[in-house]
Amino acid sequence: MGYANPAQVAGGVHMRLFARAFVFEDGATGKHFAFVSADIGMGSDLVNAKVVERLDALLGEGVYTLENICISGTHTHSGPAGFLQYTLFQVTSLGFMNQTFTTFVDGIADAIAAAHQGRRSGRVGVAQAELEDSNINRSPTSYLLNPEDERAEYDADTDLNMLLLRVQADDGTDMGALNWFAVHGTSLNNTNRLLSGDNRGYASYLLERDYNGATADGVLPGQGDFVAAFASSNLGDVSPNTDGAKCIHSGLPCDPVTSTCHGRNEACIAFGPGTNGDMYESAAIIGTRQYTHATGLMEAAASSPLTSTPVDYRHLFVNMSDVAVALSDGTTARTCRPAMGYAFAAGTTDGPGMFNFHQAMNNTTPFWTAVSDVLSTPSPAEVACQAPKPILLDLSGIERPYQWDTEVVPVQLLRLGSLFIAAVPSEFTTMAGRRLRNTIEQTLRDEGVEGDIYVAIAGLANSYSDYVTTFEEYQGQRYEAASTIFGPHSHAAYLQLFQGLARDLATGQATPQPEGVAPPDLSDQQLQLIPDQVAFDSVPSGASFGQTVSDVDTTKTYAAGDTLEATFWGSNPRGDLRTGDTYLAVERRVDTTDQARRLGSGSNSGHRGGGAGSKHHGLHQASGWQRVAVDGDPETRFIYHRVLSSTGAPHPEGPLVSDRQALSLKGDSLHHSQVTLWWQVPNATLPGEYRLRYFGQANMRFRGPEAFEGVSSVFTVTA
Repeated sequence: MGYANPAQVAGGVHMRLFARAFVFEDGATGKHFAFVSADIGMGSDLVNAKVVERLDALLGEGVYTLENICISGTHTHSGPAGFLQYTLFQVTSLGFMNQTFTTFVDGIADAIAAAHQGRRSGRVGVAQAELEDSNINRSPTSYLLNPEDERAEYDADTDLNMLLLRVQADDGTDMGALNWFAVHGTSLNNTNRLLSGDNRGYASYLLERDYNGATADGVLPGQGDFVAAFASSNLGDVSPNTDGAKCIHSGLPCDPVTSTCHGRNEACIAFGPGTNGDMYESAAIIGTRQYTHATGLMEAAASSPLTSTPVDYRHLFVNMSDVAVALSDGTTARTCRPAMGYAFAAGTTDGPGMFNFHQAMNNTTPFWTAVSDVLSTPSPAEVACQAPKPILLDLSGIERPYQWDTEVVPVQLLRLGSLFIAAVPSEFTTMAGRRLRNTIEQTLRDEGVEGDIYVAIAGLANSYSDYVTTFEEYQGQRYEAASTIFGPHSHAAYLQLFQGLARDLATGQATPQPEGVAPPDLSDQQLQLIPDQVAFDSVPSGASFGQTVSDVDTTKTYAAGDTLEATFWGSNPRGDLRTGDTYLAVERRVDTTDQARRLGSGSNSGHRGGGAGSKHHGLHQASGWQRVAVDGDPETRFIYHRVLSSTGAPHPEGPLVSDRQALSLKGDSLHHSQVTLWWQVPNATLPGEYRLRYFGQANMRFRGPEAFEGVSSVFTVTA
């Protein structure tokens, strides 16, 4: 979910995805809220609604409502799709995906419940500082459309500031860290097929490992008492691909306005700092920089307490397609019914689109007008409202199979003492976010709030309504502006709405909810073309589940930096997601006495506030072998292949051809599954004998699910 590329189908795991939850409660009043940073593309109003329903069952009715939970997506573009209820976001995933949706709901709700049940009296420290060399503006020509005097107030065309909270119990035990930094989850590009938390997930992994221990200590990723969330902010025009956009054939810069190379947008692609454009290395570099910066802020926050009471919140549903906006010149404007512009189809330099659309398209074309009119023809009033955007998709006019995009969105402002978290259901650009923070702070000052005020923007939270640019940036109609669905005054409308929430928080007034304004629940209407259940798994005649297809090379020894792999006959991993566990393990042969000492070392594998798991299979620690890495560790990859039964070759349609599709393909009665376990030996790996281990579950045609394992040959790692 993120690139809208139908060819980018999931085919394995780079890193596990997690929901990281924090609950803050005022000890005097009992008022509390939950903030969740989840490794998902963005917030979903339907996910929020079902999370509240599940929390009612787990904790009691009304403990959490839509008003006091905030679920913010990290905006990884390497998470699954199918969890948003509107058609636009389901086109490239062939509809809704109930397995994804329910897994997200269960994981997020369980994380909130664990955080709520694990509350302790404590304190919060705060620190902030700028982090350089970790983001760039991918639409710099749009940024330059903002007033020169406003731009002169800032040193960069992206927000470099990281704001961090250090959460400690009264006895000094560190419970977690929560920070906000503006960068897209697009270090991994649209050719990646492995699930991953991208650069933010990598940063969280490193900081949590510092406090909880590593897999070799008996603590799987996502386990342990310390929870580290690297949450999204106003990242709309911010890329992690710091080497910038280049023409892939010449290496020269792209056209700065249209992001094309010789008139073609597909050839203009941004790359990260990884060697020769290695996207996994890029994710690690940008993630490590965030982690390193956060460790410094953790030290600073230890001596900088946050005023953490009162705890309060305000929440409002708004029909964003019809908001009256008071402009600075005394006139009134209105927002528009949702529509996408031509540059939306161009994509970005992080992931170019197709059909040669390009950035900064301010005019319609006869061909695409004819194509889009098949779906819906915008009215003259709508064309005028959205101007200068040329409308490609009139989203409000398309009703089949159901609503195409949201119109009612949540706006929310959370207060933790002197910290105010503005939860926005969209991707604000750099300057749009700066103006929002300034507006909230000024409103609070005007209403008498004194002392330090910290304002964080929690992006892509509670729902998703695409992008928000400033009015000036909207005129340039690059991708972000073309995706600002409610028209040129969207940003002014949000400023106005958050002014009201900030005023209500500061004065203690309730925020009245307009009667009948709420997002729809379309769960009963959802279409799903990919089945949830795997029909059945099978292997070729003479083979068995877990049997090696190609083994590790045992004729050589391996050292830090080397990669190795083994492939096994396996099963479709969608048959068992192994939530809270792993599909693979890298194991080192150890003395059994040493192993017993390690397993009895007292490592805490609790899930206070963390972990997207609702079940846990256990460590599967084999006698005489110590687990050193699993599929949640970034030095491993779990790769799934669908193969032809007759040849054993990978299927030409890639790893995610469904069982139903596979069984209907002409000339091939059955398809089988292979999995490849890949490991890159990390620095400081202990020398010794190692093996790769695969855990699967086969859905047998007549016997139901059966667990199995595969084990590679033993190989040697040198110092």
